[in-house]
Amino acid sequence: MAGALGVMWDDRLISYDFGPGHPLAPVRVALTMALARGLGVLSGSSVTVRVPDPASDTELELVHDPAYIDAVRRAGRDGAADATYGLGTADNPVFAGMHEASALVAGATLAAARAVWDGPALHAANIAGGLHHAMRSSASGFCVYNDPAIAIRWLLSAGAERVAYVDVDVHHGDGVQAAFHDDPRVLTISLHEHPATLFPGTGLPDEIGAGEGRGYAVNVALPAGTGDAGWLRAFEAIVPPLLRAFRPAVLVSQHGCDSHRLDPLAHLELSVDAQRSAQLRLHELAHELTGGRWLLTGGGGYALVQVVPRSWTHLLAIAAGTPVDPAAPTPPGWREQARGWTGETAPETMTDGAPASYVPFSSGVDPGDPVDRSIMRTQAAVFPLHGLLHGV
Repeated sequence: MAGALGVMWDDRLISYDFGPGHPLAPVRVALTMALARGLGVLSGSSVTVRVPDPASDTELELVHDPAYIDAVRRAGRDGAADATYGLGTADNPVFAGMHEASALVAGATLAAARAVWDGPALHAANIAGGLHHAMRSSASGFCVYNDPAIAIRWLLSAGAERVAYVDVDVHHGDGVQAAFHDDPRVLTISLHEHPATLFPGTGLPDEIGAGEGRGYAVNVALPAGTGDAGWLRAFEAIVPPLLRAFRPAVLVSQHGCDSHRLDPLAHLELSVDAQRSAQLRLHELAHELTGGRWLLTGGGGYALVQVVPRSWTHLLAIAAGTPVDPAAPTPPGWREQARGWTGETAPETMTDGAPASYVPFSSGVDPGDPVDRSIMRTQAAVFPLHGLLHGV
């Protein structure tokens, strides 16, 4: 797989489908791939699209308990709910072929990890991945197998000394944090809506890991209503300094785009333009710190037509080295496709028209501002453990 970006894709990835009416509708991924193709993102000389294999049980067991894997397989075969393992709930209803579909998502992220580590691709992506809530022995929050955690565990076994994980989903990346809460080889950073107002109810700044991993779990809990300027201010105040102090061999990032103001399940107020700004920044940091080794996944995002396809197409284009102009029009054929599949009128351009600008935290702290208070709590909790000053 030559080139700057390896994209792991198989049409079977849309079989990860909890059924009609469920928020995690696979049409969002299908529309992303259609938009990326329509804009020429996937046809460039720097991009290779590869069909992944499903993760084996041995690979899934890097993170998940064998009894849980067996329960997922039985549920998908027999249709039986099993509350012991979080299967058959409103969030995680059982569907036919659940194990096979979930193993393929995990396999796609594993293939991306191998491509980045072994060298065929500088960056690698699985936009169908990012299922960051799944725990060792239970499904949670629309997530059956935790593909980012599995990929990180594989990278460690392959020889990566340190792996950084940055999660910009509106929900706390609790499953990945739990998998590595005592492992100083993995730095997890999650920027999310405050747990007082959003699932899963965790991710306060004082969750900093345990034992040798103390200080390597980082949580930025932002108040409901935070918009572009506050979110980007928090991102820049926390993520670059910690990544520079940690010096990862590989950067793994989860790009849930449910932080958008149109998302029906959450309460942050970001634009697609701010999400694109964070994607550009992570790309820059990967080149600065890891020699470009960057594994990127999708995640949450429930504005299926208005937000997800544009945000993730920007992500793929940035990783390919051919960023899409925010002012670019969306292809008319894609808009027709979106209407045919969903009945919605799709956006006509790749921008929300937002400036995505912010005032750096380093320019001065306002203790009365709720976003600045969130930044200060996170910095105070973990910066000293990495030799960094806080409040700057």
